[in-house]
Amino acid sequence: MSTTKKSSTTPAIVAMFLLFFMIAFVTNFAGSMGVIVSAQFGASKALSQLGTLANFIAYACMGIPAGIILKRKGYKFTALAAVTVGFVGVGIQWLAGPMASFAVYVAGAFVAGFSMCMLNIVVNPMLNTLGGGGNKGNQLIQLGGSCNSVGGTIAPILLGYLIGGEVKNASVADATPAMIIAMAIFALAALIIALTNIPEPHMETAEEKAARKAGKVEKDPHGPLSFRHFVLGAIAIFFYVGIEVGIPNTANVYFSGIPSVGAALTGTMIGAYWFCMMLGRLGGGVIGSKVSSKSMLTATAVVAILFLLGFMFTPETLTINIFGKILPISLIFITLCGLCTSVMWGSIFNLATEGLGKYTAVASGIFMTLVCGGGIIPFLQNLLADNEKIGSVNSYWLIIACLLYLVFYAVAGSKNVNKDIKVD
Repeated sequence: MSTTKKSSTTPAIVAMFLLFFMIAFVTNFAGSMGVIVSAQFGASKALSQLGTLANFIAYACMGIPAGIILKRKGYKFTALAAVTVGFVGVGIQWLAGPMASFAVYVAGAFVAGFSMCMLNIVVNPMLNTLGGGGNKGNQLIQLGGSCNSVGGTIAPILLGYLIGGEVKNASVADATPAMIIAMAIFALAALIIALTNIPEPHMETAEEKAARKAGKVEKDPHGPLSFRHFVLGAIAIFFYVGIEVGIPNTANVYFSGIPSVGAALTGTMIGAYWFCMMLGRLGGGVIGSKVSSKSMLTATAVVAILFLLGFMFTPETLTINIFGKILPISLIFITLCGLCTSVMWGSIFNLATEGLGKYTAVASGIFMTLVCGGGIIPFLQNLLADNEKIGSVNSYWLIIACLLYLVFYAVAGSKNVNKDIKVD
């Protein structure tokens, strides 16, 4: 890549890194807000996850439409639309503070979810394009993933710090500084994108547009759903995102409510969970060329089950003192799960799209739609947690059941049994 080209794409690359950061920051922000809405609005554990549920349900609504917008309008239009929607969504959540309205907060989370879905569809292929594809494109995506993990790490720590003292006194207004930061980053990213010349190699051509409008586009009798291993993989993605979000979100609400632990320490440990995800991704990148996706998914799912069993069967009274803070050892098991969830998405995506050929792009849109599992599974888990006979700790049996499905998919469900379908 020439020096001129590199300098011309640098602002766009920076903008994409900011957006990668925002995807995780805003998503984990919704999860951490569960502690606040429980305190201010008296929400149950399940209802405390409505923000996360609304955020992820937006993926189900927007996954495929966002892919169509990207194809017809291009990266720049879609990215600008996404950051605008994100700014509005966070702004609505901010209004929930002075309005003291739970419904306004949930509405804001839903709007922000549209933005997160659109951004997810934009940032990966755009960074690959800006890097010129190949190793450079992959390198930029990996660096973007690191920014994503940083955003995911900071959000719960910042929210825990802003809540500060006793959880029962927390309110949405406490989160105002975090929301202002989010809106400022969205505004900065929009300015950079608007002023940057962004290549559009995948946008619909004039010929393709004319053919589509004339109804001359040939219909393919097959698609990604014609492949059994993709269908099972899409289900795996639904469960995986639920696992990734459910593990820290439920623990955050649970441990923040324990006076001896509190929101600040819990937020720090939940932030450490996302930091472990970053470490896991870096490690996965190093060994990825030597270890198969099948083996990686099997191993991490089994180890995650063992960590969760450690959390569930370790007495809460078993603690250690860290810098004068009483830390339950069971919470450490939750943090360590981040090492396992870090590489699952890539492994599942790789296994599910293997052999899809020309159907891979459509498959990606379906995957983004099923990211809604990140809202549905935690909501169901916290419905279980609200049941006095089950409680928060035993609600993790649902997460273990999801992990067992991932083991099944890695071992047996990922085999392509539809190799007779033409994919070129």
